[in-house]
Amino acid sequence: MSCFSCFSSHEKKASAKRSNSGKREQLLTPSEREPTNNVAPAVPKQAPAAEQTTDNKNANANANKDGGHNIAAQTFTFRELATATKNFRQECLIGEGGFGRVYKGKLETTEQIVAVKQLDRNGLQGNREFLVEVLMLSLLHHDNLVNLIGYCADGDQRLLVYEYMPLGSLEDHLLDLPSEQKPLDWFKRMKIALGAAKGLEYLHDKANPPVIYRDLKSSNILLDGHFNAKLSDFGLAKLGPVGDKTHVSSRIMGTYGYCAPEYQRTGQLTVKSDVYSFGVVLLELITGRRAIDTTRPTREQNLVTWAEPVFKDPHKFPELADPLLQGDYPVRALNQAVAVAAMCLHDEAPARPLMSDVVSALSFLGTDDDESVPGSPLQSDDEEMSNVEDENPKDEETVRERERAVAEAIEWGSTSRSNAATSKLESTASL
Repeated sequence: MSCFSCFSSHEKKASAKRSNSGKREQLLTPSEREPTNNVAPAVPKQAPAAEQTTDNKNANANANKDGGHNIAAQTFTFRELATATKNFRQECLIGEGGFGRVYKGKLETTEQIVAVKQLDRNGLQGNREFLVEVLMLSLLHHDNLVNLIGYCADGDQRLLVYEYMPLGSLEDHLLDLPSEQKPLDWFKRMKIALGAAKGLEYLHDKANPPVIYRDLKSSNILLDGHFNAKLSDFGLAKLGPVGDKTHVSSRIMGTYGYCAPEYQRTGQLTVKSDVYSFGVVLLELITGRRAIDTTRPTREQNLVTWAEPVFKDPHKFPELADPLLQGDYPVRALNQAVAVAAMCLHDEAPARPLMSDVVSALSFLGTDDDESVPGSPLQSDDEEMSNVEDENPKDEETVRERERAVAEAIEWGSTSRSNAATSKLESTASL
């Protein structure tokens, strides 16, 4: 039988027999793990208490206290999933990476199209990620998180079954596109950015305790048929700090180019670590460039390092726009998106905005009526002001409202730093 309770004994046996391969125990380079997985999640049975980590016990306790419900995910036998994927044929393979392989399948009983992730059996780490992902997605439910349908723990097999995401990952539509593929337009890019931001906002602000995703990147953002973004692959997710704690300590894991600098230096995680990773993804959406691209000249291989000098001069922001957009974007929206990305990529974690502020800012950048006519990247400030003057009062007020909301989100970092400094001085004075 494929029951979750059986997983405990299998994992113990596996740990005795296998050495830890450490595939995701370290900060990995893109060549080591750059999966393109068309996957997505809804929920499983709780693991035996003896097998739960402290983090997971706390998560379950808080969920129960807050009235959360553990909806048991379906359990599948290995035979059922082999049948669904035509015995894991190559023609059904839709993704592959450090975690294992992802297949498109069709459940025989319900005829539902699903994505089946078969975890790599080489080492205990795959088992640990399996347990974390199943438990996390049992407790977390949001429109911008992939939906877990069920799992299989037959013998040493570890498989996860998700809703199928027909458009694959953001990476498939943004990076290294073949000449015949149509690039994403500006509004789709901002729609995807907003969806990913809402997913992180839910993990940081709505989940109790908060969850640090820790593996945000373009290949982990999946798209449904309408380009709605959903976060996938929760194997590295970790519960955030609670109470008086300011961070949680962890072995450094993630994908090179997306990890926050303070996390790489110290191994200390906060929700602001995810904010930095989001800034990298937003910059990818703006520029059409990879976070790390060794095929480019040395100075351009690291996307953030290449873009940072431009952040200092707003007049140069249009230089960051993806050439494939061919100037077909609202200049004002581009400038605001770059400003948000720059705030997310601040070297100092406390200066980065909260994801709720990012959501507020991006919500005004992904609508077709942001400007009636897309601006040229070469459009001057005088021309922009002229266009605004030609708008009717209602349109002008809408533009001002949006700019005001974006400005408030961007200024969050400086305000929070000032408040923190004031509080620290008052605390010192009271002593």
